[in-house]
Amino acid sequence: MLTRLATPTTLWTTFVLTILMTFAFQYLAGVWSLAFLDGMSDPGTVRQAIADMSAEQRVAHAWITGTLDVAYPLTYAALFAGSVYCFFPAWGARVAPVFGALIVIDLVEGLVQILALTTAVDWIGAKALLTPVKTWLFLGGALLTVAGWLAWLIRRLRRSDG
Repeated sequence: MLTRLATPTTLWTTFVLTILMTFAFQYLAGVWSLAFLDGMSDPGTVRQAIADMSAEQRVAHAWITGTLDVAYPLTYAALFAGSVYCFFPAWGARVAPVFGALIVIDLVEGLVQILALTTAVDWIGAKALLTPVKTWLFLGGALLTVAGWLAWLIRRLRRSDG
């Protein structure tokens, strides 16, 4: 599976999709005047943000979380895992599975948010752990991915010069 994620076609596809989805979140936040809950970890702040939303905004946020924010972690985690496996072959196979955990954490966080936005269940307290862990794993994956792509670019440029 990791070898497939590390192919040039898969890496470029997941890169482009990750960028497009990132812009889609920004676009949808503007359309619905939303402050997404994904970056909020303090339960009180999350509850207040939900209370400040209109019913229409809560429904929109729930739909965005249940659709785009399901595809997003699948895509960016595939990019991170494939990049780490491709660009850091000595230890990439041992690090890449961490991004499987990142998918699970992000999806559970999304479920917690949807349940809160629809007033089904209040498990917002879980965001105090889920959101920071997700954020740190995401930032680590992004850092490793950027480092890998930069190393690849430098090697490519050196080959073309020589």
